[in-house]
Amino acid sequence: MLQKKRTLKDLQNAAEFIARHIGPSAEDQQQMLSALDCTSLQELTAQVVPEAIAMDDDLAVIDGCTEAQALTELRALADQNKVFRSFIGQGYYNTITPNVIQRNILENPAWYTAYTPYQPEISQGRLEALINFQTMITDLTGMQMSNASMLDEGTAAAEAMALCQRMSKSKSVRFFVDSDCLPQTIEIIKTRAEPMGVEVLVGDPATLATDTDLFGLLLQYPGASGEIRNFREVIKQVQQQGALVVMAADILSLVVLESPGSLGADVAIGSTQRFGVPLGFGGPHAAYMATREAYKRNLPGRLVGLSQDSNGEPAYRLALQTREQHIRREKATSNICTAQVLLAIIASMYAVYHGPDGLQRIAQRVHLLTSVLAAGLRSNGIEPTNQNWFDTLTLNTGSALRRFFKRRQPVR
Repeated sequence: MLQKKRTLKDLQNAAEFIARHIGPSAEDQQQMLSALDCTSLQELTAQVVPEAIAMDDDLAVIDGCTEAQALTELRALADQNKVFRSFIGQGYYNTITPNVIQRNILENPAWYTAYTPYQPEISQGRLEALINFQTMITDLTGMQMSNASMLDEGTAAAEAMALCQRMSKSKSVRFFVDSDCLPQTIEIIKTRAEPMGVEVLVGDPATLATDTDLFGLLLQYPGASGEIRNFREVIKQVQQQGALVVMAADILSLVVLESPGSLGADVAIGSTQRFGVPLGFGGPHAAYMATREAYKRNLPGRLVGLSQDSNGEPAYRLALQTREQHIRREKATSNICTAQVLLAIIASMYAVYHGPDGLQRIAQRVHLLTSVLAAGLRSNGIEPTNQNWFDTLTLNTGSALRRFFKRRQPVR
């Protein structure tokens, strides 16, 4: 009997909900039409819609189908796709997303619908995952602090240029960009620099004169060519002129290479896509941006910090206010919504899933396979131009490549 009463109450609540939210009733419609001196909705429509745009013909809408029929048709279309291996390079990599991350985060609406964790009281798990991301980045870059992701690597580079201009002791308007940077990064830097009144110089950092007037320098580590260079002296030389140095570093290479922080860089940026994030038709993929403690007030994006709740328990929240809502627009470093949540969480969980030893095994395997490729190319007369590499080679083919293909039999 008690169960039946509950059921009746539920039905009453549902009826009240429908009455409140699903349009006016027939009685309400007639009352409104009477107030407008109309007898029907069609008469009202004829009075308010101009004849020039009124449509008398029926819409050419085909009959619908069931969900099962729609899925079957979509599957038939999808089966026509041909999936090829991607050779895009340029900072994009095929990766393996661990199944537990794919199923429980990437394919879970509780995670993938996140836009930005404005409400910490209902976002503790998400904020904890983002603070893991920050910790991962500071550990790998050797920096003192990191934000909780940026939109992509090119955007992070442009934001780093703006930070250098704000914090540099130099009054110069010139920003030097390593010609071995990824081409899309260089283009974004140029686009962002123009309205800022910044002059962008692109060239080889090794050729920089000791008296070059700059407010900042961007280096790629390893370079787009795959070359790994020791920038320690270049960094020291530029900083002596009052400029700041940004290093765009491949996140996986930092597992085995010396960190930007230990080389003396002021800011480190890069993409975390290769930490288990699918290519996703080209991104954007969550980038990182890390810097020194002294520049924290000028670090764009959001920062997650650990605080205490009203009961004295640990609680995660957005630190330094929300970086956007409590400061004047002209003083804002950036819009915090240009960051990413889902892909940054996937990257952080990838690091948690594999752990330090697992990441090191992956990085060493990638480097080993690249070295095996280099040896095989040399045996076929194709010489890599790199002196040092992590996972990318630039080849001096000359006529060797033509001879190599000439020896091969045509495919029938």
